[in-house]
Amino acid sequence: MSPIEDVAEGVAKPLLSFAQNLINRIWPDPAQQAAAQLELLKLAQNGDLAQLQADSQISLAQINVDNTEAASESLFKSGWRPFIGWTCGSAFSWQFVLQPALEWASAAVGHPVVLPKADLSQMMPVLLGMLGLGAMRTVEKIKT
Repeated sequence: MSPIEDVAEGVAKPLLSFAQNLINRIWPDPAQQAAAQLELLKLAQNGDLAQLQADSQISLAQINVDNTEAASESLFKSGWRPFIGWTCGSAFSWQFVLQPALEWASAAVGHPVVLPKADLSQMMPVLLGMLGLGAMRTVEKIKT
């Protein structure tokens, strides 16, 4: 049993063995492997590796929750993401297309009207974040 496996007793054994295999593949030189394994051992002893494993398990659990919500037939569970997208998209459309066009048309017929503007300071980060995630998902689908 290697020193890494001794530390792995009950902590993060699968993650440590994966990391050890990865080290063996990346560094063919035994001296470099030993140095990398020593760093891995330090991480394991400090608990950083256990924290990393816990964080990855939380992320995987959240992905499972997201997949379950998205597959739901209920509009209240699966419809909130599209609702946010449509709300942000509608506000964006109002601010930059409809509101200026309606003000221009009302001025053109001789009855100028000043329509309310949407405050996009809170919605734009959400909209741009959703567009970015949508673009990333599209790239994933194209690659596979």
